[in-house]
Amino acid sequence: MQQNYDRPRQRMVQEQLINRGITSPRVIAAMSRVHRHHFAGDAFLTHAYKDKSLPIGEGQTISQPYIVAKMTELLDLKGHEKVLEIGTGCGYQTAVLSLLCKRVYSIERIESLHSLARKNLRKGRHSNVMLKCGDGLQGWEEYAAFDAIIVTAGGFASDVWLEQLADNGFLLLPEGEGKSHRLVRRQKQASKVVEEYFDDCTFVPLLSGVTG
Repeated sequence: MQQNYDRPRQRMVQEQLINRGITSPRVIAAMSRVHRHHFAGDAFLTHAYKDKSLPIGEGQTISQPYIVAKMTELLDLKGHEKVLEIGTGCGYQTAVLSLLCKRVYSIERIESLHSLARKNLRKGRHSNVMLKCGDGLQGWEEYAAFDAIIVTAGGFASDVWLEQLADNGFLLLPEGEGKSHRLVRRQKQASKVVEEYFDDCTFVPLLSGVTG
């Protein structure tokens, strides 16, 4: 008998998101719709809706639900945007974004995770997503400019990202060294870049190149 995860998912939304300050109705609705257990892997099904990150192989993780919601909320998506995601992972953040914008372009440097994300997103019928296995530090020039760029690994911004960001668009990333990061949102304006700092967090490191 297949287990029903609706109640754990709604409990996650209430306790981990709403109770911790996530207020966007669109983000809350998207997090309520995406089945995190489809992305967590069979070995972690019972942990899928808990308040923690989970391993997805290759030394990578699926971020805790609150961080996914917080980062998504900070992008302030209205529905018409083109969004570039650096670090597809298993595709969970990608799936949430796909419900909130016109199209998601997502890059993953690890071939096996790129394939896993493709399978997961196809299963969830997220048809407005384009995936690429490549070096995320190079962005995706073919489809620039992007209305928002979200980075799901910790490190420092590539100059290429701001170049590929549309005017008034947001670049959001966990910035820092080692395991100490802080969410930074930069908005590209005509003559300047406006910078804001938010939650402390911990992410896997941002790396260059492509690997199997």
